[in-house]
Amino acid sequence: MDIVKTVTHYIKNTDLYLVILSLLCSIYGLVLIYSATLNPATVYDGSTRNLFIQAVAIIIGLGAFVLMSLIDLETMSGWWKIFLLGNIGLQMLLFTPLGEEVNGQRAWLNLEFTTMQPGELGKLIFIFTLAAHISDIREHISEWQGLFVIGLHTLIMMGAVLIASGDTGMAIQYFMIALIMLFAAGLSLKWLGLGAGLGVISIPLLWNFVLQDYQITRILVLFDPSIDTDISRQATYGKIAIGSGQTSGQGLTHGTMTQMQLVSENQTDYIFSVAGEELGFIGCMLIILLLTLLIARLFYVSYRGSTMFSSLLAVGVGGMFLFQTFMNIFMNVGLLPVMGLTLPFFSYGGTSVLTMYAALGIAAGVRMRAKPSWLQ
Repeated sequence: MDIVKTVTHYIKNTDLYLVILSLLCSIYGLVLIYSATLNPATVYDGSTRNLFIQAVAIIIGLGAFVLMSLIDLETMSGWWKIFLLGNIGLQMLLFTPLGEEVNGQRAWLNLEFTTMQPGELGKLIFIFTLAAHISDIREHISEWQGLFVIGLHTLIMMGAVLIASGDTGMAIQYFMIALIMLFAAGLSLKWLGLGAGLGVISIPLLWNFVLQDYQITRILVLFDPSIDTDISRQATYGKIAIGSGQTSGQGLTHGTMTQMQLVSENQTDYIFSVAGEELGFIGCMLIILLLTLLIARLFYVSYRGSTMFSSLLAVGVGGMFLFQTFMNIFMNVGLLPVMGLTLPFFSYGGTSVLTMYAALGIAAGVRMRAKPSWLQ
């Protein structure tokens, strides 16, 4: 009976909106993954194995959601420097024998029973450490000294990810999460404007000294696919698949390009193209609607946060979902270069699913400890 009371009490106090929306996204994602990997010749050995792995990840993810919602991270916020060092160490594990190269990128840890992407887990740790750091210097957030140390915090983590894995897309996610959290913390607009100006000025430096040749080519093929047909093929096929679905799609498991596996990685990076081809505009808009509701709920949770730290936690999670959703969909429709960013809850991938559910658990914890309001 005590267990029943405990479970009932938790259900009454947790954020059921986050749970329901994430499960709806996950179920929809399972349907799309099934269709995307129906051909047994795929590298993942067919749909059955994919569905099993994804379903297990969802179940474990729900456990992570509950666990993270029960942990009061504010009690540990004073240890953020230790967590920052731990996060750097986590990324450096890629240099050990555990580091494994997948699709030409050494961004995974082989744990024998499964693989893990340190950059994904590191995003959650980064949100925690940055929220604590900003809270510590809240009075000086719009002074150059405060902005400098927060910028250094962000650059250190971006550097750790880039040095360890070379994953530019992941590093950009860290930067955008930091930018959204700073904006929510009340950073003066003059600093945001100055940062935007410096970003524009730094483009030639990045182009000539930071970006690698294949990354530059991925950008250039957006404007002229003939520059490198091998690199542009995936993006071109993705756009064709989405467009061919028109209003209601060609039918689940009947998409021509999806079933012929013409769009590589269509169960991960290009899952949105599967929805577009087989379920059409309606299927794509349903994805956008579900994720928009989820992101809006996260920002509402942030608004009701009891402290600046807890509000920034939820903002960081919301910003992570917002940026990743925006980037993946724009990548699918050919408006941004391919960067290997998954669509939250829809794309195949155990590490991604676990990270997303754990992130929502953090936000649910903020909601459970939110200040009382007639709005709740």
